Amino acid sequence: MSLLTALTLTILFVSCGKTDKDESQPIITNQGITANPVNCQVYHPGDTIPFCYQFEDDVELGSFNIEVHSNSDHHSHSTESDDHGHEGGECTHDHEEHAHEHAATEQPWVFNQDYDIPFGQRSYLARVNIPIPRDIAEGDYHFMIRLTDRAGWQQLKAIAIIIEEEHEK
Repeated sequence: MSLLTALTLTILFVSCGKTDKDESQPIITNQGITANPVNCQVYHPGDTIPFCYQFEDDVELGSFNIEVHSNSDHHSHSTESDDHGHEGGECTHDHEEHAHEHAATEQPWVFNQDYDIPFGQRSYLARVNIPIPRDIAEGDYHFMIRLTDRAGWQQLKAIAIIIEEEHEK
């Protein structure tokens, strides 16, 4: 076997054995769109949250999850601070004034739903209308977005939102 043939076979063997492994997290972004919800956005019982975010991955996206839960204890989900240091943090809200009226009759809202992304997608504009029940407790909530790619890598985005009764003007 000539040296050139051996070198060619070695190059072919090495290049055929190479795999396109996914070794990075997917991305949740607002680039090029009007993302919703955003930090400290106020909603009212009975409203609909028109969720809209762009998802990206270098190999293939998998699924996403949206979770909404009460933040009455002001816990944190420390994610990236691309929202001027307020990402998933606290918002100013005067819910103490009405808390005693609702505590006995209304429960905090809990929402948790998984969504599949069609196979083969590296970019996906996620849009979901999420109805807010009318009979929930007002207050501070976390809106959590979990994006998972096909390899299992995950990205988390935590957004602080407020749900309060609509005040008459």
